Amino acid sequence: MAEEKRFTHFDSSGHACMVNVSEKGETTRQATAAGSISMSRQAYEMVRQGTVKKGDVLGVARIAGIMAAKKVDQLIPLCHPLAITGVDIVFSFHDEQNAITIEATVAMTGRTGVEMEALTAVSVAALTIYDMCKAVDKTMVISNIRLQRKSGGKSGLFVRPSAA
Repeated sequence: MAEEKRFTHFDSSGHACMVNVSEKGETTRQATAAGSISMSRQAYEMVRQGTVKKGDVLGVARIAGIMAAKKVDQLIPLCHPLAITGVDIVFSFHDEQNAITIEATVAMTGRTGVEMEALTAVSVAALTIYDMCKAVDKTMVISNIRLQRKSGGKSGLFVRPSAA
């Protein structure tokens, strides 16, 4: 019989707690998350052509996403501080939708996963794009932020079925 899955951030009395990972073995861990931001044609073209007055939108968003991945334990109450070893953020343009896809991959060797770091990197990169473009378009929509893939740890490999 399969082991019943349960939430890990609650103790036996139902109180929120930080998971004790001291007994877990260290493994190489990696997580990739993705999301998108859609915008007006004008804002999209300005980002694509690098003519937004505030500067290099995607360059700033990349740095913001990397910084956010390194600070997840300060943003999400029960996350562990992690010594992440790599963050890679890639942007893709989708002309038909006036949308930019953001993909963040975070890596480390340790006792707990980096899913929250990858998801946070995507979220903050998207928020940074919004901030830098809001003077041109306040109707932008950030959407579909999701875990695409994760590897390492006890649960092993996860690949989102639509991303396979």
